[in-house]
Amino acid sequence: MPFDGLIDTHCHLDAAEFGNDVAGVLQRARAAGVTGFIVPSVDVASFDAVAALSAEHADVRHALGIHPLFVAQAHEGDLDLLAQHLAGSRAIAIGEIGLDHHVADVDPELQRQFFVAQLKLARRFGLPVILHVRRAVDAILRELRRIEVPGGIAHAFNGSRQQADIFRAMGFKLGFGGSSTFAGSTRIRRLAGELPADALVLETDAPDIRPAWAQDVPNEPGNLPGIAAVIAELRQTSVEQLARETAHNARSVFPGLAGGVPAAR
Repeated sequence: MPFDGLIDTHCHLDAAEFGNDVAGVLQRARAAGVTGFIVPSVDVASFDAVAALSAEHADVRHALGIHPLFVAQAHEGDLDLLAQHLAGSRAIAIGEIGLDHHVADVDPELQRQFFVAQLKLARRFGLPVILHVRRAVDAILRELRRIEVPGGIAHAFNGSRQQADIFRAMGFKLGFGGSSTFAGSTRIRRLAGELPADALVLETDAPDIRPAWAQDVPNEPGNLPGIAAVIAELRQTSVEQLARETAHNARSVFPGLAGGVPAAR
């Protein structure tokens, strides 16, 4: 059944790279053993697209949010529009939101303002969040200490073990994906291997963060079983056990995965 096996907790199925082949992308992933998909938005223009995907496919859920790398094109009124969509949608989380201190040409203070506003919406609507944390973990934790939210996922986590434990204490799971498949990603691979079983969820970030074997083509959710096999080896466990553990973790942090399609608010 959906959301009871390998769950891709972060894939952008509405991305231009997939064009008109979303049905094929999903079919290939299902055939490979992926049973659930979570699709976050990145801006207001993608709200309807991700919502339509989850309405059309029983094994897809969506999140709504404004990505930190898209805030330069956003307007203050977009936050009001996000609140309106959340009030009438079946979104299971607010995301993808957060901070990105890797890209230099996006104003960090503007990112922070949108991030804080969306954390407040998460608190208002009682929703978990999907966090973009690239080179900004400490800054994100600082805001989470001020604005408590119902947990969520730190997507593409690449912080320290100490930071991982702080996220866990706040009710967050940590997303691991294609980066774990590279031998040179020593810190990510070490964390993927040593963190407690209740800390991890799996993700592809499709079409981005390609695994080692798919560097020349867009990443797809169908790569998740291969990613899971690498992480299972790092953890000295079976793919089946890892799938059970990470699916349980995803359901625990996203109550909207359980019990069928979430009701509109």
